[in-house]
Amino acid sequence: MQRKKTRKIKIGNIFIGGDSPIAIQSMTNTKTIDIKGTIEQIKNLEHIGCDIIRVAVPDEDSAKAIKEIKKFINIPLVADIHFDYKLAIKAIQNGADKIRINPGNVGGISKIKEIIKVAKEYNVPIRVGVNSGSLEKDILEKYKRPCPEALVESAIRNVCILEDLDFFQIVVSVKSSNVIETIESYKMLSSRLDYPLHIGITESGTMLAGTIKSSVGLGILLYEGIGDTIRVSLTDDPINEVKVAKIILKSLGLRKGIEIISCPTCGRTNINLIELANNITKEIENIDKPIKVAIMGCAVNGPGEAREADIGIAAGVGEALIFKKGKIVKKVPEDKILQELLNEIYNF
Repeated sequence: MQRKKTRKIKIGNIFIGGDSPIAIQSMTNTKTIDIKGTIEQIKNLEHIGCDIIRVAVPDEDSAKAIKEIKKFINIPLVADIHFDYKLAIKAIQNGADKIRINPGNVGGISKIKEIIKVAKEYNVPIRVGVNSGSLEKDILEKYKRPCPEALVESAIRNVCILEDLDFFQIVVSVKSSNVIETIESYKMLSSRLDYPLHIGITESGTMLAGTIKSSVGLGILLYEGIGDTIRVSLTDDPINEVKVAKIILKSLGLRKGIEIISCPTCGRTNINLIELANNITKEIENIDKPIKVAIMGCAVNGPGEAREADIGIAAGVGEALIFKKGKIVKKVPEDKILQELLNEIYNF
């Protein structure tokens, strides 16, 4: 995979675009004015691997809350702004590291100028966030419905507004809840702009459906070198958004971490492999070691897969062989497999 070279932009204490790692983003689902609850959620997201966090700013109190929240978190904070340009200004003044707006819905050029003035003063980037559900009326009338051409035209129009005001610290997104529409939109946009792109399938659904739709859409875009930050949008705990995003990136070799290979189980399996695999996954999800771990349930493919992994097990009847770099290191009973395998991982 060859990532498309985009402009490098600083957001808080990290960079995105250029040769920077692809950053994982999520959004709090707490009320931003609930400062304690929002900080707690952000800290939990930091711990699981979130790189950038976005908070909703629907009112002035939410904008003011950013100042206190920022004191207790370590990752960049993005303020999500709609309609009221004054909230964008107050969010920046209270410490937001980036703001997300749709320039077309904040009330005209004069108000955008006010936002740009403050963004320049505080050196804060702006994400032009275009969604299929919030296109300008004239663009919808032109194309009759949301489509890739409409999304990209809206994004380009809004980027041009910022560029005409001599502002270039820009990130762009063109999200749709339709996977194919999203892929085509980003491919089209990527060919026309060199700004960093934030990619995602918007409103992708609940845990299962949203994970699948996001994995398909983001996986294709990332494989084609498109995307500098990603968000997996789930109707679920934001923690799971980050977990899924990490797995997507690890699957494509774009993020370090333990890769689990486990068989789907069948009638030849003689241990509780599903429980074992889930327990191991839970225990090692925050370990960044680039290790391949195979958890195999029988003697058909088990020994071969286990030998190809850095560490692995091939289960038998109530026991398992543990392999390390292709060599058997021990045989353990079923009730000891989890701990012995974890010991091997921690000591690898």
